Amino acid sequence: MLPHTANGNSRLSFWPRVREFAVPPSMIETATVRRAAGDWAGACAAAGVDVDLDLRSLARTHGRELAARVRADLRRLAPDLLRWHLPRIAPDGLLRPGLTLTLARYGQDAAHPLHLVVRTPPAWADGGQRIGLALWDGTCRDAVARRHPHPRPNRRFRLDLHRHLWDAGRSGELWARSGADRPPADEPPPLPDPLETVPEGRSCAVDRWAAEAAILLRAEGGTTGPVTVRFGSRHRFVLDPAADTLRITPAPTDGSAAALPVLPDAATWVPPDLELLRTGAIEAGRLHPLVAAALVPDRRPRPDGSARIPDRAGQPHLVECRGALHRIGLVDGVLAPLDHDPDEIRREELLVALTGTPLPCLQAVDDAHRHPDCLTGVRERLIHGDTAGALAVVEGLLGPDAVLRGGALRDELRAAAQRRLTYGLFRAGLTGPGPRSGHFFPGLPLPRKGRPRRTNGR
Repeated sequence: MLPHTANGNSRLSFWPRVREFAVPPSMIETATVRRAAGDWAGACAAAGVDVDLDLRSLARTHGRELAARVRADLRRLAPDLLRWHLPRIAPDGLLRPGLTLTLARYGQDAAHPLHLVVRTPPAWADGGQRIGLALWDGTCRDAVARRHPHPRPNRRFRLDLHRHLWDAGRSGELWARSGADRPPADEPPPLPDPLETVPEGRSCAVDRWAAEAAILLRAEGGTTGPVTVRFGSRHRFVLDPAADTLRITPAPTDGSAAALPVLPDAATWVPPDLELLRTGAIEAGRLHPLVAAALVPDRRPRPDGSARIPDRAGQPHLVECRGALHRIGLVDGVLAPLDHDPDEIRREELLVALTGTPLPCLQAVDDAHRHPDCLTGVRERLIHGDTAGALAVVEGLLGPDAVLRGGALRDELRAAAQRRLTYGLFRAGLTGPGPRSGHFFPGLPLPRKGRPRRTNGR
């Protein structure tokens, strides 16, 4: 039986960290202000979305009417909300790499409908967790599509049937589409027999599958018929919503299920935010404002500042030094001891240079440069692309004019800069196909060739 709660659930354990670091409040605020002003491109820039489409070129090739429809969708796009709902992977909750998702389709009657898509870079070039916004017409003629490992939209991960996950005007539909309109049961609902053996740590939205399958079939031009449900990479089931009772059977192994429509991943599982809310693992105030308004519609916002943690950046820290409590704090933009005169500090620094034992205050300053207590938070912000937030934490601790010393903190910042450089080279087409195809990033050592088998102890 699948677990019903997020407590003790290893596959949901990373979601509180994702909700804290992946889409920071500063990103949401800036993107919302720009979107409200009609600046959809500025909102995308604030949310770490690279725009790879040209509306003027689209009007010339596909007509002004279609270009107007695309422009209208772009103005409704909340890129921060999209980033909030994009598929993620364990253990760090990073965006699922190498993925192309459809946001909207135009010209469904055409042989090759135009898709508004978002793309995540491959794992080896995901520095900054940036995503790309583009148009796909069924070909790979543009340079961005040719560089991407999977340029075609993924049938399993599609958001054109879940516009409430990116369209600010329809975000309220999450209330019904997630199952939040029904009170949680005291016990998890019984699952059909084939699903009991699925080794997943998330709750299936079985009670929504029939309605979601009907939405999928209408989008595919039909009204009845079976659909495929995927669980990870190994398990396939066939869902028949036309039966009197929901019938779920293992997919045939002859490959015939590959031609069936695929239930989107967003419809397969209970949204993590709903599970976290119901288990008390997260408060509504920590959710995206549009998500909180949809899932907890009767919630009253707290007064300004009441839910904020007091900002202690720049305040002195206490250190036990020579039997007394001394302070270290920012002086002229640099972290320094406050209870030692400059001459004493210079003598102690000279002693340290001669391999002497430093004062506890100087040791605390050195530890803050090399292995600060905030290192975990800085690392989380960096891997999720919140470079500004990470630097703000570092500057709040060490001061804006500090020169970093060798250590774990500087290594993390250097690694983040290298990842951003790799992503830029990938975007520019200067990195080749990537490590999976045997081509490695310039400057990194090539993998060693297989060594001959040792025999006779040699």
